Amino acid sequence: MNSFFESLRGSISGEVWSIVGPSILQTLYMTLLTTILTGIFGLILGIALVLTDRDGLHPLRAFNSVLGAVINALRSMPSVIIIILTLPLSRLIIGISYGPSACIVALAFTCIPMYARLVENSILEVPKGKFEAAKAMGSHTAAIVFKVMLPEALPNLIRSFTIAVIAVISTTALAGSFGAGGLGDVAVRYGYQRFRVDMLIDSVASLVVLVTVVQIAGNSIAKGILKKRHLL
Repeated sequence: MNSFFESLRGSISGEVWSIVGPSILQTLYMTLLTTILTGIFGLILGIALVLTDRDGLHPLRAFNSVLGAVINALRSMPSVIIIILTLPLSRLIIGISYGPSACIVALAFTCIPMYARLVENSILEVPKGKFEAAKAMGSHTAAIVFKVMLPEALPNLIRSFTIAVIAVISTTALAGSFGAGGLGDVAVRYGYQRFRVDMLIDSVASLVVLVTVVQIAGNSIAKGILKKRHLL
């Protein structure tokens, strides 16, 4: 018990935060860029899945099946395997296979397929009658997507995006074991390999705070949109 409290007191020391502090910035850097890539490409793929479904606005069964199979294959692979397989791709794109920037490619490949399915499910929860009514009024596909589909699904999309951001944060911790840096690297290299409980405590606490902030922000935005709609 005494050793635990000693570690806890040590967790607020300047030495610990001189290591944990920069690792937090690295985690935020990886999370921000990966989130942007995940949001853009996951949204595009999710919309494509909905539009090309057999009951979609532009049914393309073969395309939908191939795209769905690729997404499912990536989703079924453990994050560790995806990181290992995509590190050579990082070297090809940016010239290195280690560090925060190199692992962003791996993180994106891990999280985009998951978010694509979340986007698909969020849009499918919108009543199809609204899409059909817009189509019957002569609206083209782009108008239906941006004026009906996405606005109607926005609260669910925000909740899904919140889940995706939290998944990105969790995956950055895993990527730390492969030279990505960040809080995962500190937890493994110092907390586990060097038996520094203070480093481990601070790393885990920082990850918990990041996830909590993202969850609260996502829930608040989604509830705000729903409340505004009810007032209208």
